[in-house]
Amino acid sequence: MIIGVPKEIKNNENRVAVTPSGVIEFKKRGHTIYVQKSAGVGSGFEDDEYRLAGATILDTIEEVYAIAEMIVKVKEPIESEYKLIKSDQLIFTYFHFASYEPLTNAMIDSNAICLAYETVEKSDRSLPLLVPMSEVAGRMSIQEGAKYLEKPSGGRGILLGGVPGVRPAKVLILGGGVVGTNAAKMAAGMGADVTIMDINLPRLRYLDDVMPANVNTFMSSEYNIRQLLNSHDLIIGAVLIPGAKAPHLITRDMLKDMRPGTVLVDVAVDQGGCIETCKPTTHENPTYLVDGILHYCVANMPGAVPYTSTLALTNATLPYALQLAEKGWKKACQDNRELELGLNIVHGKVVYQGVADAFDLPYTPVEQVY
Repeated sequence: MIIGVPKEIKNNENRVAVTPSGVIEFKKRGHTIYVQKSAGVGSGFEDDEYRLAGATILDTIEEVYAIAEMIVKVKEPIESEYKLIKSDQLIFTYFHFASYEPLTNAMIDSNAICLAYETVEKSDRSLPLLVPMSEVAGRMSIQEGAKYLEKPSGGRGILLGGVPGVRPAKVLILGGGVVGTNAAKMAAGMGADVTIMDINLPRLRYLDDVMPANVNTFMSSEYNIRQLLNSHDLIIGAVLIPGAKAPHLITRDMLKDMRPGTVLVDVAVDQGGCIETCKPTTHENPTYLVDGILHYCVANMPGAVPYTSTLALTNATLPYALQLAEKGWKKACQDNRELELGLNIVHGKVVYQGVADAFDLPYTPVEQVY
C-alpha cells in the first residue's frame, strides 16, 4: 500500500502520525511511504531520519494527498485539506465528527473512508487510540490549570499545593475515566485537595482504593456538582461518550455560583465540551473569560508536548495502521472488530451511530458498506 504522512497544519500542532521507527516497520512489509517535508520536525524528527528509514520526502501536502492510498494523520483535516481528499482514500486520524458538522459534511461529500482513532474500541469498551492522548491531556489539564490559577494569568492567585500553614487549592474533576484519573494523579501529587466525580459507582470504589488520601470521590449529579462549585478553584471537565457529543455538566447559569478567578479546563472540548460556555481555543490564545470565570479550552492540548505525545500515540496506532496497510481497510475491519468500530463515514454513508445522531443524519449499518 502507498501511505502518506502530511504535516499537521492545525494551529500549533507539532505532532506527527508516523515516526522514523514506524517507517521502518512499513518498509519491512513492502509498503511505500511518503512523508511531507518537515512533518516530523516539531516532534524532534528530521527529514534525514525519515529518508534513512526508507521514506520518500515530498515538498507539499498536495503531493502527499495525491499519491497516497492511506493518509495517516494526527488531527482531523481542516478546511484547506477537504479538497485534497480523494474518493476511496482511507483517512486514519482523530476526527471527532460529532463536535463539528462542517467536517462531517465535507467527509460525506469526499466519498472517502474515514476511520477515526477515537472510536476504535476493544471488547472491554476501552479506547486504545484515545487512551495515550487522554493520559497526556489529563496530566496537562492540571499543569495548565495550575499556571492559570496564577494572578497574572487571570486566576485567583492560588498555589495549587499550598504551603505549610496555608491550605492548598481545591480541584474538582468531572469524570473518572482515563483523563480524570490522570488529572487526579497529577493534582494529588502537587498537593491539591482533589474531588473526583463520576456516575459509575464501581469506578468510584476503584478510585477510592487506588488514589492517595488527598483525593476524595463523590457521586456525580447536578445537585452534587452545584454544591461544590463555590468552594473549588480549578474544575476539570473530563467526560467522554465515545464518538458522541459530550453532555453539559456545567451550564451557563452555574458560573454565578463560582468565585471570580476560578479556572475551568474542558478536556472534552474535542467532543463539544462538557461545559456549556466552552468553545475551542488554541495554544496561541488558550483562554477567555465568561462572567469572571477563566476558561481554558484548547482542542489539541497534547500538541504542546509533541515529543511525548507523538511517541505515546504512535506506540498505539502503528499496529492498527500496519493491519490496514497489509489487508486493506475492508479485510482489516472485517477481521478486527476493534478497527471496524473506528469506521465513521464510508463512501458518503455515516456508519457510526453517535455521528448520525449528532446531526440527524441517516445511519447505515457498517455491514452494508463492505
